[in-house]
Amino acid sequence: MAAEVAALQARGVDIEWSCPQLPPSPAEARELIDALAASWPAERMAVIGSSLGGFYATVLAERRGCRAVLLNPAVEPARDLARHIGELTVWHDPALRFEFTAAHVEELRAMRPGDIVDAQRYLAVIAKGDELLDWREMRARYAGAHLKLLEGSDHALTDFDLHLPDVLAFLGLDRPA
Repeated sequence: MAAEVAALQARGVDIEWSCPQLPPSPAEARELIDALAASWPAERMAVIGSSLGGFYATVLAERRGCRAVLLNPAVEPARDLARHIGELTVWHDPALRFEFTAAHVEELRAMRPGDIVDAQRYLAVIAKGDELLDWREMRARYAGAHLKLLEGSDHALTDFDLHLPDVLAFLGLDRPA
């Protein structure tokens, strides 16, 4: 996405981009996200998240009233991740390991947002071929949102470049500033 951000900035689009490595603790991740976004005006900001990041993006979007783009978002991460307690590897770098605990599961459970207040603030890109999460559950959670339901694809959305124009259009970044 760094190349896309550079291309937007070259076209004169004023965009602030932040994509930190989030800590394993959901509570600490939320604190970091909140700190990064604290000064961003909700009416102009948007968050993008994939999988667990989609859950975090929903938490922030519901609290702040901003737009969100969700890529195969986790709907019930406390339930789904409870069976993965123990030592895990970082998805982007399997050489890095961390401990995922029952306390982390409880942190996820505690931060689950209620019903979506304004579904039109969301774009959910959902792959029926997601091998980790149930696309039907994602579709139901974001009913009323802008949905892009993909036949096939996968959890990582390895074909994301095909969907980037829809993401940029939803965010109003598809035209020159």
